[in-house]
Amino acid sequence: MGHTQWMPEVWLHIGMDYDHDGKISPFGRPDDALGSTARYFVQRGKYRPGEHWGYEVRVPAATGGNASRSYADWQKRGVVRADGEPFPLPNATARPWVPVPGGPAFLLGPNFYAVRSYNPSMNYTLALLHLGDRCVGGEPFAQKFPGSERAPTLAEVQEIQRRLTAAGFDTGGADGRIGNDTMLAVRNFQRKAGIEPADGYAGVTLLARLRQGS
Repeated sequence: MGHTQWMPEVWLHIGMDYDHDGKISPFGRPDDALGSTARYFVQRGKYRPGEHWGYEVRVPAATGGNASRSYADWQKRGVVRADGEPFPLPNATARPWVPVPGGPAFLLGPNFYAVRSYNPSMNYTLALLHLGDRCVGGEPFAQKFPGSERAPTLAEVQEIQRRLTAAGFDTGGADGRIGNDTMLAVRNFQRKAGIEPADGYAGVTLLARLRQGS
């Protein structure tokens, strides 16, 4: 329920009137939901203020397992940040994680697991935290996931929409926004073209296919 998908029992114990409007609600203005989510991280997840959730790293072939060690210890073992920056809290602890063999590697601190306490999926937690980093000016991951593709530009999304509409799959306009109409048009095109999976993703691979058919 609400903006951050609360279970009612948890909301009854954690929910707070963050915006001081006299009611505690996970609906409407997002203030209460976001403030209460932060409260959840601190109280139930044991979130540590001032400590980052972790870092994308470059890992040598052998690093000594997946034990929790200080960043300074990991650095002695040849593990460095992927962006080349130093670890700001060398005495803080973290453990390694590689979500997909051949993809980016990470050192995860306690705050990663504090956020994970909200949803037990490692991938969900990584996506959520990376999105937070991007919202405050962080860069994309330096290492790519196997099989991944770059995000399309605004002009490319508009071209996808124009080409889909011209091919008989109406996107409701070419505004560069990937909404329900565009995703439905993509899925219908993928099904007709025999593209699997028909996931509705308007990416650069789809654009290349549309260009081939023009």
